[in-house]
Amino acid sequence: MTDQTQQTATVTQPRPRTRSSGGILGLTKKDFGLLVLVAILTIFAPVILNPFPAGSAMAQFNAGYPDLMQRFVIFGIFAIGFNILFGLTGYLSFGHAAFLGVGSYAGIWSMKLLTLNVIPAILVSVIVAGLFSLIVGFISLRRSGIYFSILTLAFAMMSYALAYSVLTPITGGETGLQLRASDPRIFGGELMPGMTPRATLFGMQMQDSTDLRFGAWTFTLNTGYYIAGIVLLVAFYLSIRIFRSPFGMMLRAVKSNQNRLNYTGLSPKPYTLAAFVISGMYAGLAGGLLVAMDTQVGAERMFWTASGEVVLMTILGGAGTLIGPILGAGFIKYFENIVSTINKSTLESWFAFMPDGLQDAFVAVIYPFVGKGWHLTLGLLFMLVVIFLPGGLVQGGSKLATVFRRDRKGGGVEDDAAAQRQAREE
Repeated sequence: MTDQTQQTATVTQPRPRTRSSGGILGLTKKDFGLLVLVAILTIFAPVILNPFPAGSAMAQFNAGYPDLMQRFVIFGIFAIGFNILFGLTGYLSFGHAAFLGVGSYAGIWSMKLLTLNVIPAILVSVIVAGLFSLIVGFISLRRSGIYFSILTLAFAMMSYALAYSVLTPITGGETGLQLRASDPRIFGGELMPGMTPRATLFGMQMQDSTDLRFGAWTFTLNTGYYIAGIVLLVAFYLSIRIFRSPFGMMLRAVKSNQNRLNYTGLSPKPYTLAAFVISGMYAGLAGGLLVAMDTQVGAERMFWTASGEVVLMTILGGAGTLIGPILGAGFIKYFENIVSTINKSTLESWFAFMPDGLQDAFVAVIYPFVGKGWHLTLGLLFMLVVIFLPGGLVQGGSKLATVFRRDRKGGGVEDDAAAQRQAREE
C-alpha cells in the first residue's frame, strides 16, 4: 500500500461520535420539547381545565378555578422532588410529608417575622427543609430497603407528634398557624387592626384574579397560580438537568446494583444523601408555595397519609419518568377535589330523564364510587394502572402513541399496495 493510499484511508475513517451537551438551555431536542409541552399546559390550564360552559350539567367536572390549579402545580413540584429520590435511586421514603410541613412552618414564620413577600418565605422554606432532610437522610440512609422506609416513616410521625402537641408555641398545635395583622414584621411593620394579611410579590397579591368571559365560558387568570407555575417550570427544568447529568447516572447505578458500585470503589452514600436532600428541598419548596397561596399551616400536612399520597402520585404517573409525577399529582388532586364533590342529588339530576326505578338503580350503583367514596374509585384505578401499566400513565400514553404511529404507517403501506394492484390490473 502506498503512502497516498494510507493517507486516504486515514482520512476516510469515521470519527467516533460524542454526545453533545449543547442545545437550547443545555437540553436535547426531545427534553426541550417536553419542557415546552409542560409550559404550554401550564399557561393554558385555565382554559384547558374549563371545557364545559358554566351552568351546564357537565360544569361539575371543570377544574379551572385558582385553588385547584394551584394545588395541581404545587403538588406537581412535590412529586417531582420525590421522583428524584424514588425514581432514580429506588429508595422509597414514607416520610416526605415531614419536609413539606417543615417548609410550610418555616415559610409562615418568615411572613410573620420578616415580610409578606413570598420570595424570602420560599427561600427560607427550601433552606430549612434542606437542613432537616440532611439530618433525617444521614440517619435513615444507614439502612436500605424496607428498613429505610420505616425509618423515614418514623421521623415523619415524630415530626407530626411534635408539631401537633409538643411544639405548640412554634407550630400552633391543633389549631395551626395563620398570619395576623399584629405580627411583628421587620420589613413592612404591623398592619392596621382589622386588615387581613395577604402574601404578596412586590405588591401583587396571590389572590388577585382576572376573569375572561367568552359566551357561556368563564376563565379565571390568577396571579398566584402563574407565579407557582413559573416555579414549577424552573423545578421541572432542574429535574431534567439532574436526570441527564453524570450525577443522575450515578443514582441510576445505585438503583441498578449497589454491590457492583461498591466493587468499583465508589461509595453510594454521598450520592443517595445528596438525592435525599435535593428531594427534601423540593418538598420544602412545595410547602413554602402552599403558605404563599393559603396563609395558614396545620400539622396535618405532616401526617403519614400525605407521604403516602406523593408515593401514589409518582407511581401512578410513572416513577423514573420526567413528566409522570406531574400527571400523577394532577390526576389524584382532580379526584380529590372534583369527584369527591359529586353527591346523591347531583347523580339524581343527571339521571332525571330515566324512569324512577331505573334512576334509583343507577344512583345506587354509582354513588359508592363518588363523593365520600372517591378513594374507592382511585384505588381501583391505581390497581389497574399497577397491573396493566407498571410504567404509569406515561407508559399508557407511549402505548397509545405507538398504536397510532403503527396504524398510520400501516395505512400508508396498504395504500401503496392497493395502488400497485390497481396498476397491475390496468
